[in-house]
Amino acid sequence: MIKICTIGGGSSYTPELIEGFIKRYDTFPVNEICLVDVEAGQEKLEIVSDFARRMIEKAGLDIKIINTLDRRAGIKDANFITTQFRVGQLEARILDERIPISHGCLGQETNGAGGLFKGLRTIPVILDIIEEVEELAPNAWVVNFANPAGMITEAVARFTNFRKFIGLCNVPYGVKMGVSKLIDKEYDDFEMTFAGLNHLVYGVSVKVDGKEVIEDVIERSDSIEQIVQNINEIPFELDFSKALNLILCPYHRYYYKSKQMLDEEIEEFKKNGHTRATLVKDVETELFELYKEESLNEKPKQLELRGGAHYSDAACSLIDSIYNDRRDVQVVNTMNNGALDCFADEEAVEISSVITKDGPVPLKIGSLPVAVTGLLRQIKSFEIISAEAAVKKSKNLAYLALCVNPLSQGDEVSKLIVDELFEAHSKYLEGFK
Repeated sequence: MIKICTIGGGSSYTPELIEGFIKRYDTFPVNEICLVDVEAGQEKLEIVSDFARRMIEKAGLDIKIINTLDRRAGIKDANFITTQFRVGQLEARILDERIPISHGCLGQETNGAGGLFKGLRTIPVILDIIEEVEELAPNAWVVNFANPAGMITEAVARFTNFRKFIGLCNVPYGVKMGVSKLIDKEYDDFEMTFAGLNHLVYGVSVKVDGKEVIEDVIERSDSIEQIVQNINEIPFELDFSKALNLILCPYHRYYYKSKQMLDEEIEEFKKNGHTRATLVKDVETELFELYKEESLNEKPKQLELRGGAHYSDAACSLIDSIYNDRRDVQVVNTMNNGALDCFADEEAVEISSVITKDGPVPLKIGSLPVAVTGLLRQIKSFEIISAEAAVKKSKNLAYLALCVNPLSQGDEVSKLIVDELFEAHSKYLEGFK
């Protein structure tokens, strides 16, 4: 028996996951997928579960779909547990973005003020889940897709002894997919190595038949297909990319194009109150109307607009590789263990790793260019302090975390933003001192 438990099963991403397991049924014959959610997400959970059953029926497979609000029952005896939930749902994300923008600060959901408060809401729940996994499914692997994935992985590494936890992001998969189209090669027919942090990951090598071609790719990097929806496609200066000699991901715009990104987001916000979150909510509303249609039995194309393109390939490939001990290379968030010189062994990084039955083994890369190590260390400081704030329930540490983040606008503005976000999310941040 192979049991999957997906916490946040009512997410619009879930059909991606179901599709991935259907595609891999021959090598990963899952018997049961238990979709778990909270009471506030019950309606979406039921809609997604019914849609998943239609997908399974069309595929003609013997996979049982169970939906429940009982998280412990979902976790019990599971082989793999995936986490993809959002505490407070999209309404919380809208606040995470609108409040910082109202103070002239980027409201990015992963690393800025929004990422900080998403982490404060999410990390305590993740740590509770791990306690339940250790009790109810001690041999299970936990694969986390919830953002901020790097901060969450850091918290688990730093504040628990649980070592079967892997953070996952679709961005490296999508960047490689874009490069594959650029060089006219199938995804598996060339090697691409990534290193850095979640949403701050760099492509450090591209090899075709053993030959390094990263300089050729960088020369045409402005043609790499955008794989993260709802991020403004402001092009990077070619001379900058060539000087860096690394391939950038879409989220680097928040750091290397901060002023342009902020100006555009403020203009959009002033014009109609929109942020990235409100656009995502509109897409999700449309998706759930589609999911309700009884004639729909395959993943709709519109799901790519949600920002989760290639999620199923990333998540299901990882799970399949652990189960089958494939020892292929995938990009995951895991402990550094000597792979990158600018991070301690026990710090979490996003890096190309060999995937084994015993988990990921990061590729030894060594030094990264000095041009990026400063920014990486600054974001790592932010992740560590944020994780500590979430575990110790400290408002002062949360404030400090935002002050050291490169997307902040100084200590005074950070204080205003932190105070307003604590008030806005008080329902989910009880016990902070």
